[in-house]
Amino acid sequence: MATLYVSPHPDDFRSLLTLIAAEFCPSSRPRTLTEDPPASLNACSRPTLVLGAGGSESVLSGAPAVSWYLANQGKRAGANTKQQSQVWQWLSFADNELTPVSCAVVFPLMGMTGLQQSSRAEMMRVLKVLDKALEPRTFLVGESITLADMAVATAVLLPFKYVLEPSDRKVLTNVTRWFTTCTNQPQFLKVLGAITLCEKMVPVTPKPNAAESPKAATNPKAAASPKAAASPKAAPASPAVESADAEAEANGPPKTEAQLKKDAKKREKLEKFQQKKDMEAKKKTLPQTEKKAKPEKKELGVISYSVPTAPGEKKDVISPLPDSYSPQYVEAAWYPWWEKQGFFKPEYGRKSISDANPRGVFMMCIPPPNVTGSLHLGHALTNAIQDSLTRWHRMRGETTLWNPGCDHAGIATQVVVEKKLMREKGQSRHDLGRDNFIQEVWKWKNEKGDRIYHQLKKLGSSLDWDRACFTMDPKLSYAVQEAFIRMHDEGVIYRSKRLVNWSCTLNSAISDIEVDKKELTGRTLLPVPGYKEKVEFGVLVSFAYKVDGTDEEVIVATTRIETMLGDSAVSVHPADPRYQHLKGKMVLHPFCDRKMPIVFDDFVDMSFGTGAVKITPAHDHNDYEVGERHNLAFINILDENGLLINVPPPFLGMKRFEARKAVLQALKDRGHFKEIKDNPMVVPVRSKDIVEPLLKPQWYVSCADMAKQAADSVREGRLKIIPDHHLKTWFNWLDNIRDWCISRQLWWGHRIPAYFITVNDPSVKPGEDMDGHYWISGSSEEVVREKAAKRFNVSADKISLRQDEDVLDTWFSSGIFPFSIFGWPNETQDLNVFYPGTLLETGHDILFFWVARMVMMGLKLTGKLPFKEVYLHAVVRDAHGRKMSKSLGNVIDPLDVITGISLEGLHALFTDSNLDPVEVEKAKQGQTSDYPNGIPECGTDALRFALCAYTSQGRDINLDVNRILGYRHFCNKLWNAVKFAMKTLGENFVPSEKAQLCGDESVSDRWILSRLSAAVALCDAGFKAYEFPTITTAIYNFWLYELCDVYLESVKPVLSRAEEDSSSQRQALVCRQTLYTCLDVGLRLLSPIMPFVGEELYQRLPRRRPQSDPPSITVTLYPDSEEFCWHSEEVDRDMEFVMTVIKTIRSLRADYNLTKTRADCYLQCIDSATASLLQRHSLQIQTLSYSQAVLPLTSDQPVPAGCAVAIASDRCTVNLMLKGIIDVEKEVAKLLTKKGEVEKAMEKLREKMAKSDYAEKVPVKVQELDAEKLRQSQTELEKVKEAMDNFRKMM
Repeated sequence: MATLYVSPHPDDFRSLLTLIAAEFCPSSRPRTLTEDPPASLNACSRPTLVLGAGGSESVLSGAPAVSWYLANQGKRAGANTKQQSQVWQWLSFADNELTPVSCAVVFPLMGMTGLQQSSRAEMMRVLKVLDKALEPRTFLVGESITLADMAVATAVLLPFKYVLEPSDRKVLTNVTRWFTTCTNQPQFLKVLGAITLCEKMVPVTPKPNAAESPKAATNPKAAASPKAAASPKAAPASPAVESADAEAEANGPPKTEAQLKKDAKKREKLEKFQQKKDMEAKKKTLPQTEKKAKPEKKELGVISYSVPTAPGEKKDVISPLPDSYSPQYVEAAWYPWWEKQGFFKPEYGRKSISDANPRGVFMMCIPPPNVTGSLHLGHALTNAIQDSLTRWHRMRGETTLWNPGCDHAGIATQVVVEKKLMREKGQSRHDLGRDNFIQEVWKWKNEKGDRIYHQLKKLGSSLDWDRACFTMDPKLSYAVQEAFIRMHDEGVIYRSKRLVNWSCTLNSAISDIEVDKKELTGRTLLPVPGYKEKVEFGVLVSFAYKVDGTDEEVIVATTRIETMLGDSAVSVHPADPRYQHLKGKMVLHPFCDRKMPIVFDDFVDMSFGTGAVKITPAHDHNDYEVGERHNLAFINILDENGLLINVPPPFLGMKRFEARKAVLQALKDRGHFKEIKDNPMVVPVRSKDIVEPLLKPQWYVSCADMAKQAADSVREGRLKIIPDHHLKTWFNWLDNIRDWCISRQLWWGHRIPAYFITVNDPSVKPGEDMDGHYWISGSSEEVVREKAAKRFNVSADKISLRQDEDVLDTWFSSGIFPFSIFGWPNETQDLNVFYPGTLLETGHDILFFWVARMVMMGLKLTGKLPFKEVYLHAVVRDAHGRKMSKSLGNVIDPLDVITGISLEGLHALFTDSNLDPVEVEKAKQGQTSDYPNGIPECGTDALRFALCAYTSQGRDINLDVNRILGYRHFCNKLWNAVKFAMKTLGENFVPSEKAQLCGDESVSDRWILSRLSAAVALCDAGFKAYEFPTITTAIYNFWLYELCDVYLESVKPVLSRAEEDSSSQRQALVCRQTLYTCLDVGLRLLSPIMPFVGEELYQRLPRRRPQSDPPSITVTLYPDSEEFCWHSEEVDRDMEFVMTVIKTIRSLRADYNLTKTRADCYLQCIDSATASLLQRHSLQIQTLSYSQAVLPLTSDQPVPAGCAVAIASDRCTVNLMLKGIIDVEKEVAKLLTKKGEVEKAMEKLREKMAKSDYAEKVPVKVQELDAEKLRQSQTELEKVKEAMDNFRKMM
């Protein structure tokens, strides 16, 4: 077993890192000791990991090596080579960037000296770099915690505990969110406990080491060390003792005179620090003078729209915009206005929908949500994508219809209403009777059933609500009835007695694909409705059948021991030599006088168990087929309620799982039991009940021909499925399809319009239930009676009818939804215009349930495909890749993301939950881990944008709710940009009637218009290809990185000197027209995805043609590349080069800490063309790099002495004039110290790598780590030397 030696100090972040990494590899977690490693190991310091024992140990020293090894063991070092490289990069960042500045700011607060005190500003600078990197991410690398997160989180642990006050954390939103998420993971909590974040930065009281090693206390070298005696570092409050230079502390040589002088200076600094603390304490004791109360700041995001506006009236757009973006303000009042104006109707702006539209027709129907349902994030994703597509098509000028609807959800709705009846009246549906119960369901639907419609409106869904349909509406019910009758008359629907999936709780058959498959790894106790105690699953019971007439026995095994009461044979493989002598033999049932044949069948796996299998044809799908092949008895031992029938006493009448225990005990009592062992298995579940295979007469749809047509439509290219990786699944399911059981033993739903015929005439033989000849379907009893009279050649008065009690599977009505909503089978205007539809968009998880069935039934009943394309989006999972589940506490209502909810509010959602207390507690822990501060208010636009941005992750989307907040900040950036731009445009600004180039555009204008045109092309291509991340990235990059970060900043000087002369006025006017075009087009680009903020800001802009322009951005034309055709690769290339120069200048300024001071910048170019290019962009460069003057030079022009140098590219070298701006000698002294530190570290590493047994004993990963560290140090050393040379030239 490995041993990990760590420091006992609570703030030794290096040891804490290794302990956290160890928690992520529970199967190989090392033993942990808080003492020094044995001297024989030659370990430098703690943390140290010792692998192996007995003289063959491998020793890893130092946090990077140890944590890398442990993380690798726990598969937390990156999933592939690319991720491993990224983890390396963040380890380097933690070690070289974060740790020095963190220690420099925190250690003085702990009463320590000896480390260079870096400014707090430097630490904030580094953390802002981290904050920017985390803006679009949940974790640093990939979608789960890696060593990168552990290393960086422990590096910022001390600042979060002791330095970063609430105001700092507000600036570092993404870092704080990420740090809180990390430290609330169970592995972090186990090591760190609950972290208390800093409220005010004050000196830290030293904490004694409760677990300090006795070995360290009795170490004579440590006790005798003058450094240990004299330096404050000897105090237990110092994490540096363990993590920085423990070896030097214990074993260092006597100090030189220079070192002693250095120590004296340190003590002097410490005394000054103490004096400062004393002064602050004294001030606190003095009487306070009354300060003027500051006005209370209003929290960001709580601004509400308060102008009285009647529902459906246009929102006030005259009042000034609030100071900051607020979802509550922005989303108020727009939706009722859009709806009242009819913008969502295909009739808007047209005399008749039948009139040909040259731009085309777009029709899509919503996947009808269950009437019982409420929105979850899967619905939100579906609607974000569908509404974005619908709005895009509408803005393209197409006749656009997105048709809403709701599904009656047979099983779910009946269960909800039954529970309500029992809870409120103590009645079952049987107490009420069928008709009264159905009235109760309709009453519930009318009261509660439109809740999901209100939620869809909150999401901004631009559905035509006047066309909303419910699958039980008369129009749709008539279509369902007609579909059944036609398919039954044709013989496509038929009646058969087969094994079905039966729910004893629901008393209904369940479709194969509606059964949930719960995977068990072994013995598991599961709750089952109707049983007080949990029932055992996941075990394999072996028992013996005696062979008739011999002393032999055949051992068989089963996971459902109670079904042996229905066994009618034992089967073995024909080629199994063990059983050849038993051909023609019988086995005896131990509980009755049943003799059962031993049958030989190829389906048996000889290698599994004994190679003998019990056969229960009436209760197992495989056994059913064996029974058919060998003409075995089908013995049904279960009734519809799960009670045993056709079995001997004492089992007769028992509940199925009580019989399980009784049969097992009886087998033991009679000596037939052999063994019981754990067995991984899949348990079929529906509505928490265990589904049983049961023989029942049911209605089936013959699917083979329809499935072939559906598959061929895709093979022949008439129907397109996107993305195409779903094609394999599509063909596999359709090519191997089984007939579809469509009857359900429920009361709520479309009652099957089929009648059993009894002919009151002795000349006609009475019919059997299973004889399809005696079943006739029709729209009424009169129609059926006429059909029957004709079929049996008797008068109608001799016909008696009995309608089937069952209802149709909900998916049957959903399968005809694309045409039933338009009045099929009647010829209607809507059916002619909108069927077939354009697109079906849904989640890939209902490819079989719904998509395939719509295609099959559309082709069968209308002769047409119901749509031309199918776009299947991913399934939403949580940030950790887990399926959304109530028991995990990760099911999130999108409205809670939109409006925000506290952690307590999330917990309160479980108040009326059906979960048991253990699951509730587990779910609450999951919520606390993922949302320690609750979910912040993000708004609809941010949620929609995030969901669309996420759809590139393949089949599943790992959605981190906290990350959506980043897009809320993007909305705020948009808000501020438009506010600034409108102020810049001025109240009297009048945009030109058409967006076009005038020829006077500056290089900045040409560039931003080129980037705008590129964004237009990307969005257009993205929508056409359903590449939503392409769209969101194009919009995000244009607004944030191009318009806000570059263009708006670079044109400020142009606008500020607009009144100097006519040329400046002209330039400013062109700049304003360009800016307006960017705002106008940019808002239209994002409107389909962010409709609320798009409308709010667009309404504030002046119109190009006020008299004729559309009233809303919703019905304004979407930008296209024909109009915005100004993309220039040359302009983009030039600007890309200019931005490289700007970034190089900024980097140089940061290196020399020139935060406010402007310096002259000499740009030495390789040729005159480059110099000329930079001269044209000199104003941009000067503005964006905060330079004093920008002077492009050719290679033959000398650069003045005293400059810092950096290479921007092979075409340009940046020279930043520092002479007279900085203290050169001080900077050289700093670099000398740094040089010494780097050289010492490199020497130590080389010594380690030069040891004779290094290659054999040190793991390869650690060797790679050392080599990389050496390379990094070499690069750092070269940079330090280069900087020193540059400074010396200035002396």
